[in-house]
Formats: sequence, C-alpha cells, structure tokens
Amino acid sequence: MTFPLFDLSGKRALVTGSSQGIGFAIAAGLAAHGAEVVLNGRDEGKIEAAAARLASAGHKVHTALFDVTDAAAVKDGVAAIERDIGPIDILINNAGMQFRSPLEDFPIDKWELLLKTNISSVFYVGQAVAVHMIARGKGKIVNIASVQSELARPGIAPYTATKGAVKNLTRGMCADWAKHGLQVNAIAPGYFKTPLNQALVDNPEFSSWLEKRTPAARWGNVDELIGAAVFLSGNASSFVNGHTLYVDGGITISL
Repeated sequence: MTFPLFDLSGKRALVTGSSQGIGFAIAAGLAAHGAEVVLNGRDEGKIEAAAARLASAGHKVHTALFDVTDAAAVKDGVAAIERDIGPIDILINNAGMQFRSPLEDFPIDKWELLLKTNISSVFYVGQAVAVHMIARGKGKIVNIASVQSELARPGIAPYTATKGAVKNLTRGMCADWAKHGLQVNAIAPGYFKTPLNQALVDNPEFSSWLEKRTPAARWGNVDELIGAAVFLSGNASSFVNGHTLYVDGGITISL
C-alpha cells in the first residue's frame, strides 16, 4: 500500500552533513520512502561508508564531496549534482556543529566557525539549490534548526544565536521563494542521542536534568525525526511554508 501524500518516489534529495547522526537518519528515512538521495560531507571515507549502508539496503544513493562553508565550492558542487546526477527536488540543510564555552571566554575563531557552519552554509546551499528550483517552479527546502532557536543554556550562546538565525532565515526564504512554488520549512530537534551530543548523553547529571525537564522524560532517538522530514519533503506539506516544526518531546512548552 502506498500513501501518495508521503510518497517520495521519483524525487531526489540532497542532505548536507549526512555521514552520521541526524543527517544520516533523515537521508535513510527519505530513501525508505522512495527518494533517491545524495549524501554530502567533507570526509570521503565517512560519506562512502554511509552511502554503502544505504546501498546495501537497496536504496539509490550518490555522494557529493564539498565544503558547505565555502560558497564557491557549494555553487560548483550543486551545479555538478544538477548536471551529472539530476535535479535536486528536496534539500535538507543539516550540516552543523557545536562548541561549548562560557561566553566571556568564547574563542573568536570558534564563534566565526559556528557562524560559517551553522548559518552561512544554510544560506550558501539554500541559494545555490533554490536557483534551480525556481527555474522549475517547485522544490522543498528543509533547514535543521534546534530547540535553541527558542531557548538558551549557559555555555552555548553562539550556537543559540546561529540556530535562531536559521529559524528566521527559513522565514525569509519562504517570503522570497514561496511565490516561485517552493516550500521552505525547518525542523527544530530537541535533545537527541547523536555524536554531537555524546558528551551530554554520557553525563548522568545532565541526562537526569533533561529527563526531568522534558515532558516525554527521555532523550530523542534520531529515527523519530524521519516523520517530520518526510512530511515536509512530500505533497502532504504543499501549503506549509515558513514553519518551524519542533520535534522535542515537549521541552519548549514546559517550564
């Protein structure tokens, strides 16, 4: 039985930062719903290993090695995908990083790296892909925001700033590109068990605090983001635009 609103057959999805964690989970989820996926990253070994996992499950997968923080590399990389693989129907802007430090001691180089990785990359890849989508009159862009688009915790103020920017850039992309047939939305994950959060997962004090703070009383598992990604990538969300969907176990609504 197929469900047309959630069927991604015949669609091609580029997922940035997709060798592991949230990016890989979403890529696998889109592939399981019929999409042909293009994995992106900078580490050839990790990306090829991730592609092999998807291929072994019977999915159609490609790889695209380029640095999403380099505007020229992004433009060339996206052009190569469009030319050699085919049109990008879905973009998942997932690449991101974290660095923790008291704000008064936060290293300037890490601030600049966070800006490049977490927000400039969304603009670079989004713009490069949108140019082609606009010409076709359709396309889906899903940016990965965070509960830190709304909240703040000590030690991660610059990360919070970048994720707040992702939420508002999503709104801006919608304002400019919806008239061209694009739907641009964001997913804001809560606290998920990923390599990015491993230090927190391994910290009993933090995990205990998180379980008490989150109405669902637990960490999220990355496969719980697949439904949101499929919804925002398919026909089911044809009139959803500029929205940030929080997948967070309720943490953003609980005091």
